[in-house]
Amino acid sequence: MTDANETYFERLVDEATLAAYLESELGPVERYSVFHHQEGHSNETLFVTWGERELVIRRPPPGETADTAHDVLREYRVMDALQGTEVPLPDTLLACEDHEVMGSDFYVMERVEGDVLRESEPERFVEHRETIGHELVDSLVAIHEVDPQAVGLGEFGRPAGYTDRQVERWGKQIEWATEVTSEERAVPTLKQVGDWLEANRPDSHPHTLVHGDYKLDNVMFAPGTPPDLVAVFDWEMSTLGDPLADLGWMLSYWRDPKDPDPAIPELTARFMEREGYPTRRELVERYEERSGIEFEGERFYRALAVYKLAALGEMFFRRYLEGNSDDPMYPKMRERVPALAERAERIVEGDEPL
Repeated sequence: MTDANETYFERLVDEATLAAYLESELGPVERYSVFHHQEGHSNETLFVTWGERELVIRRPPPGETADTAHDVLREYRVMDALQGTEVPLPDTLLACEDHEVMGSDFYVMERVEGDVLRESEPERFVEHRETIGHELVDSLVAIHEVDPQAVGLGEFGRPAGYTDRQVERWGKQIEWATEVTSEERAVPTLKQVGDWLEANRPDSHPHTLVHGDYKLDNVMFAPGTPPDLVAVFDWEMSTLGDPLADLGWMLSYWRDPKDPDPAIPELTARFMEREGYPTRRELVERYEERSGIEFEGERFYRALAVYKLAALGEMFFRRYLEGNSDDPMYPKMRERVPALAERAERIVEGDEPL
């Protein structure tokens, strides 16, 4: 561990204080270790060995508070409520609001073993590619079939008007970003897509629990074959809303063999273009069959997803221009956001169909 990494780790956790807390809640053990898992880009993840148990702790980045986007206790609340449902999840254990322990809110869950498919597929899945897509869809259906009232999430969000608020929110994020980025280069296509979304919002939509960031690399498949999806992660954006927004978001990350080159190649997995994987249309057909919900307005929901990705990219680009980030991806948003806007326009015009 480098000095910089060690300093950051020390900001994340005081191992002795955490050990005292876990001992008070779970009992004493002889084996204890903490490892910082650095795959995520939002909340921080720590792997903890506590005796014979393997645990995971989720906490915000240092300095963040629960009233920001990094609300880990909201994430814990929904995961804890969904225990015992058909939604595949790790077992939740503890939630802590005492900042004397780690300097922030945090929660503890059991660690699940398996593979998260980010850049490639495990060799054991090559003969089961169709099942990967089916499992992904079926778990999304399980989320949307939850009765929020029955699991204690009846007041978890405001489902009415969810999609309207999504269009408005991300439009405002783009406006904020372009206050600075427009001095470097303009992206008129993004404004055109935003206007189209505003004019084509659905009059109504189903009301369900939504994940908010549902995609292939936010789920885990168990060891062995055939693929068995055993956990859905990253629930911090979950709320009550429009299930078709979840479906559109999932599809925005799923590649078909006929697709143009990705707008952000550095962050785009392409292995699902290989023979044997279901197409986006086949995923939609399975979703409709299993959920009973028709994917009406598919161009709207798919374009909205890409519009949101473009908004995030433009916000990153503003932060780079203002000197507020050293992330090497941020300056690339100069070209990547216009490419995302063009993709959204292709979807709107029917040039990138299901």
